[in-house]
Amino acid sequence: MKRFVLAAIAAVALGGAAYADTIKVGVIGPFSGPFALQGKNFKAGIDAYMAVNGKKVGNDEVEVIYRDLPAADPAQSKSLAQELVVKEKVQYLAGFYFTPDAMAVTPILKQANVPMVIFNAATSAIVTKSPLVVRTSFTTWQTSTPIAKVAYDAGVKKVISVVSDYGPGVDAENAFKAGFKKQGGEVVQAIRMPLSTNDFSPIMQRIKDSGAQGVFAFLPSGPTTLGFVKAYNENGLKSAGIKLFAPGDLTQESDLPALGDAALGMQTTFHYAISHDSPENKAFVAAADKAIGNPAELTFPAVGAFDGMHVIYKMIEATGGKQDAQKAVDAVKGLSWVSPRGPVTIDPESRHITQNIYLREVAKGDDGKYYNKEIQTFEKQGDPGLAAAK
Repeated sequence: MKRFVLAAIAAVALGGAAYADTIKVGVIGPFSGPFALQGKNFKAGIDAYMAVNGKKVGNDEVEVIYRDLPAADPAQSKSLAQELVVKEKVQYLAGFYFTPDAMAVTPILKQANVPMVIFNAATSAIVTKSPLVVRTSFTTWQTSTPIAKVAYDAGVKKVISVVSDYGPGVDAENAFKAGFKKQGGEVVQAIRMPLSTNDFSPIMQRIKDSGAQGVFAFLPSGPTTLGFVKAYNENGLKSAGIKLFAPGDLTQESDLPALGDAALGMQTTFHYAISHDSPENKAFVAAADKAIGNPAELTFPAVGAFDGMHVIYKMIEATGGKQDAQKAVDAVKGLSWVSPRGPVTIDPESRHITQNIYLREVAKGDDGKYYNKEIQTFEKQGDPGLAAAK
């Protein structure tokens, strides 16, 4: 069966859709299940980009074909990618919320002659697995390194680290530990939780018992992050003065109404906030709000998808619609533009996005709505985790 699938992929690659009238983009993501909101944001970002920029590149029509992957499932991710390449004849693969799902697809890219554009998956090493991978999201090294300095500058010298036990979580732990140690701080204990963890009370007790002044946490955005922050408040850690530091996954805008006043003042570092003050972001939010239907559901994966489509359009333009994965990827190395998140560049060496990282604080607007207020900028951040990944 494996030989048959690979042979079919090779036939598609060799036969190529030379100058296709319709260029198909296959997007894999969680469009149902507990992380469906993130898939909905993928689609909102794509729809917003196509609403602003049209559905054609030159004479070629762009068609997006979606495949649902409700939870992390590498085998199913690879199977869906193979189906998209062989049956649907897509020329580009994109999406991928979870790291294991993106990793599973990288081995087929070269033979399929198809680039992969990552809208979310945040482990540094993904781009090292194939020269045909480009990322328009972020990495947890990128978002977790600055918060270490923020914690130390806040007077916290001892921290306990708590992360989900998979690629991005391990990266986040290592990034924070490296950054905090460099500042002069100490990580007194490191806890890794299974991705399926949803009862955080025992974790909160371990944090209390550790003697740490603060906790660094990373979990994938969704029900788990909401549950973790609620448990932090309900188990008395906030009232005990144990400070919580995290990348922005823990305060995605769609969760803030449920967290309420308990989240006020919480600081995170991240590549994007819906409140980002720029004309590019205001135009994006207007289009994405319309695409998603309920503006309260708009959150960060939408901007990864929006910028991902920008990169794919540039690839299509550079290849004239011809199926040539390497030429497509080469064309966007060093590409710079002003994203809704701020100025960005696709690093020509790593094919990962260089961008500003912002320190944000949860605030309450005059309209009574909670938002992430940007209070400091760490400019032109690359990914320090890529050196560790090689």
